[in-house]
Parts: sequence; structure tokens; C-alpha cells
Amino acid sequence: MKVFVTGVAGQLGHDVMNELAKRGYEGIGTDLAPAYSGAADGSAVTAMPYVSMDITDAEMVDRTITQIQPDVVVHCAAWTAVDLAEDEDKADKVRAINAGGTRNIAEVCRKLDCKMVYISTDYVFDGQGEEPWQPDCTDYKPLNVYGQTKLEGELAVSELLEKFFIVRIAWVFGVNGKNFIKTMLNVGKTHDQLRVVADQIGTPTYTLDLARLLVDMIETEKYGYYHATNEGGYISWYDFTMEIFRQAAFGHAEYGRESLVVTPVTTQEYGVSKAARPFNSRLDKSKLVQNGFTPLPTWQDALGRYLKEIDYE
Repeated sequence: MKVFVTGVAGQLGHDVMNELAKRGYEGIGTDLAPAYSGAADGSAVTAMPYVSMDITDAEMVDRTITQIQPDVVVHCAAWTAVDLAEDEDKADKVRAINAGGTRNIAEVCRKLDCKMVYISTDYVFDGQGEEPWQPDCTDYKPLNVYGQTKLEGELAVSELLEKFFIVRIAWVFGVNGKNFIKTMLNVGKTHDQLRVVADQIGTPTYTLDLARLLVDMIETEKYGYYHATNEGGYISWYDFTMEIFRQAAFGHAEYGRESLVVTPVTTQEYGVSKAARPFNSRLDKSKLVQNGFTPLPTWQDALGRYLKEIDYE
């Protein structure tokens, strides 16, 4: 199986490429940079085939993917800076990447009759209530530009293709790039008091675990919409922070309760961010098991493995 992966300089693309290599599949990576620019960690992705491609350039996308002739395209590339997307001068660029770029890729997948995986987000919903969002729910009400453009990407894929996996995720962390865990560890070194939001509820997603699931998926023809985050129950950002510091405190006294006080606050108390945030990021993942896929490990277990992978001295 030959798999073309976009966004290999990001957290998920990096791990998907390594998972493909582990299983002996032919993975070709792409991103905007002229050469691979992700983590220089010596993992398989750093030495795997790479081509530079601008997903917003329809002609380049058609030419590049047609030349490669993949069996599957795993589309991880996206604009993910949620607050920055709200800037008036950024909206067109965000849409060109998340909606237009996705449509460009889907057009070529249709032409070549290959499978496509599109990574989406709970932000396509309005983030209200307490019921977990179902993967086949079509009650779309994005709260911000990021969510709206990711939804437009979803609609392009579902409109153009039959062989697609649309996989919604939330609260992502991985080795290659910035994320909430790295931010908390950095802030915890320099502060003795932190305020963290406790009224936004969801579940974290470790890209290493997600990559395994995505490769499981492309080995099948069980197409459709899925939700995929780690197991372990729904939590708040405050709950996540407390577990990050609890696990990190072993051998790092600066993260212990004697050194660091974390106070739960509401979104309103914390202060309004530029982009509206969902209170309810709960994603129902039962469809994974129904279709024979192995769920991701618990987020607590994923966090423990992740902390061993990164350097936070």
C-alpha cells in the first residue's frame, strides 16, 4: 500500500508516517517547506520520501498526487491556530488551506479512485450541552472561523468521494509541535500559581495512538464518519492539568502540590479568547468498536508514555 501523507511537519503527520514505516507500507510525506522540517528525532519519517506541496495550489496538488499514484491520501495538514484564524486579514488564508486545500486533494482522490482520510474536529458543532456528539450527527453550528473552515473541508470530502474516512479529534498532543501539555510544563516551571479553565469538557488525543488507528482504518473499506480520542473518561482542562503535574512531579519537585497551586476557573473568569471555545467537546467513540476497530488507550496512560518521550528538564 502506497500512502501519501500531508502535514508531516505537524504532530499527527509525523506519527502517521512512522506507523506506516513500522508496518512496511510505502509512505510519502508532504508539507509546504522545501525539505522535511519536523522534529529531527531520527525516527523513520526523517528519512522517508518527501515532496514539497502547497495544498492551496490546485494545479500543483493534481500534478503531485497524480505522479505519486497513492492508494490512500491521509490529509493531516490544516490551519490549526484557532485564535489567529479570527483575524480579518487571515480568514481568506485559513479558508484556502482548510476548505480549498482539502477540496483540491479530494478532487484528485476522486480522479484516481483512491481512499482519503480527512482529520476534522469537534469544532464543527456548537459545543453546547452535555451529550457526547455522535459521529453521524449533522447538526453543524461552528462557533468560529477555524470550525467553519474545517466543516467546509468535511463537506467537500463527503460531496466528492465515497471512499472517505472523516475522523474528528480533540485536544491533540504529540511529540512534534506545540500543545497544551508542553505549555503547562513550561508555565509550571516559572509560576507558583496557575488558573485553568474547568468548564470546557472533552478528552485528549495522543497522535501516536491516533496514527495507529488511522492506519488500521485505511487497511479496511469501513468508510464514513468517526470520532477518535483516547479513552479514560471526559475531563476538563483543569483535570488534565492536575494529572499532567501529578505525573510530571515524579523527579520534578517544581510540579508538586507544595510548589504549584492550580485553581479551577470558568471560561468567563479566565477571560475571553479571540475565538469562541466549545464547552462540550465530548465525542462519542462507540462507532469504532462497532466497526471492529481497537479504541485508543486511556489518556492517563497516553500522558505517561508521552512524558517519557519529551524532554522537559
